[in-house]
Amino acid sequence: MIPTLISVPRNITNPEMTAFYFPAEVDGRNKWCPVSRRQFADNVLAVAAALLELKLGVQESIGIFSENRPEILMIDFAAWQLRAIPVNIYATSSADQVRFIVENAEIKHILVGSQVHYDVARKVGVGVIIAADPAVRFDDDDTTSIHFTELLERGTAASAEVHAEVTLRAGQAMPDDLATLLYTSGTTGLPKGAMLTHDNFSSAIELHHRRLTMLHAGDTSLCFLPLSHIFEMAWSCYCLTYSMPLYVNRDTARIQQTIREVTPSCMCAVPRFWEKVYTVVMEKIEAMGVVSRTMAKRALAVGRRRNLEYVRMGLKVPAMLEREYQLYNGRIFRKLRGAIGVENGKLFPTAGAPISTEIVEFCHAVGINLCIGYGLSETTATVSCFPEVEYAIGSVGTLLDGLKVRIGDNSEIQVSGPTVMSGYYKSPEQTAEAFTADGWLHTGDAGRIDSQGNIYITDRIKDLFKTSNGKYIAPQAIESRLGADPLFEQIAVIGDRRKFVSALIVPDFKILAKFAADNNLGAMTREELAANAKVNEFVMGRIEKLTADLAPYEHIKRFTLLTTPFTMERGELTNTLKVRRRVVIEHYADLVDKMYV
Repeated sequence: MIPTLISVPRNITNPEMTAFYFPAEVDGRNKWCPVSRRQFADNVLAVAAALLELKLGVQESIGIFSENRPEILMIDFAAWQLRAIPVNIYATSSADQVRFIVENAEIKHILVGSQVHYDVARKVGVGVIIAADPAVRFDDDDTTSIHFTELLERGTAASAEVHAEVTLRAGQAMPDDLATLLYTSGTTGLPKGAMLTHDNFSSAIELHHRRLTMLHAGDTSLCFLPLSHIFEMAWSCYCLTYSMPLYVNRDTARIQQTIREVTPSCMCAVPRFWEKVYTVVMEKIEAMGVVSRTMAKRALAVGRRRNLEYVRMGLKVPAMLEREYQLYNGRIFRKLRGAIGVENGKLFPTAGAPISTEIVEFCHAVGINLCIGYGLSETTATVSCFPEVEYAIGSVGTLLDGLKVRIGDNSEIQVSGPTVMSGYYKSPEQTAEAFTADGWLHTGDAGRIDSQGNIYITDRIKDLFKTSNGKYIAPQAIESRLGADPLFEQIAVIGDRRKFVSALIVPDFKILAKFAADNNLGAMTREELAANAKVNEFVMGRIEKLTADLAPYEHIKRFTLLTTPFTMERGELTNTLKVRRRVVIEHYADLVDKMYV
């Protein structure tokens, strides 16, 4: 049996249909340029031929160190034709992180995106560097590097014997061949290379196809998250398998503009994206005049009733409610979705961190179909997600058909099924620790499953801490509540073996400056705002409002406002922007201690 990932570029259906679009400057203007499925397949086979001539071996790793680009897709699928193993490295990784992965995976060939990535690859000492950006300048003593355009030309001009060898290799592919090593960024310790096979991917794609019946060939997806993230990587493979063209976004800084340009049918995102959308919309509503604000709030109430009480449950909408909803949909919701760029949206998978129920309900009320899900690198992405109807707000959906979950010790969610990795590369001890004695994967996430099969994640088990009074605290649950408020940019909840819960908070200083101006406090620097007593009273008021219904021992008793955001460069954030709580506490140890004096 030839695995799905090998088959996609070779067994073309709808050959003239677009496989993906990429941004380029044409005649002085930025334009989305299409690449047909036939052209994609031809390019993949040409790249495979060139990589074969560069001695890329069977089940040998090839690195990818770049921001999102179409060349990544071509390298991925070309490597799979050769039964090789593409290893995606986050474009934001440091030289030390890249060196670890290159050495651990024994990478001798690597695709780089920009000059910065090339310079790091040279410093690390990879043998053959392929530069996607034609503007990359090679060092004077570099005799082995090659630009991607030249690689493509070499492959196109390769002999018939070389192309025959590519076909032979592809035909020998096995379901248990490694398809990728996915290095987890992790909140502690060194990254681990999760070994995902072609069978893992084929199974994941099939399970998604069974669940996502609302998507069809011709729907489009915006490739927004890094392709080094399993969420985007697996989703892109799913889209390419089922003829859903991708828009490969390169510049994350202009994502809002890009969405409005391409108006995708679907797009993977993390909760922070929707938190910002929610913040902007609610700020605009609050700035409206009395009449307009009243209408907007009435519209949201109608949208919630129609979409959450009836459509969500698969029930017929009462005629009067439907008429009122369509009125507000035409006057408000359609314009709102158009301003965001999701007017053609069918489904917006969202995962990676907790998201407040308030934001989920808001999106569904205005007709944005957020599909909340849960998964890991070790499970080839999705374990569960919202079904089309009868999903439970606050949950991460129901289990995909074909997988199994159970609740183990410490309320841990454990998973079994065909999408679960085979282990960690060159790490037999960590592999043994990752599985139970009877072969179920430890997810490290605490949660529960209700009688309808809805899965609820309460927190990372390693993140759970106990106060000195013996009370267990789930910090992520508290942080997600605060994250729904535009005031809170970043939060690290603290309290392990402490008397009470505290927090380090990076606020939105524009909001604090406005508060200061509105209350005649005068113009102040960030440092002055963070230290001002009235500003801190204002912040505490927002915290108390957002956490009012939590148990008393879960309330944040003290906090410190930080003037500098947490960063990846200082090791305070992972490549997926999760807070490394231990590192943050170490860096701000003095401030933390002062909160408990």
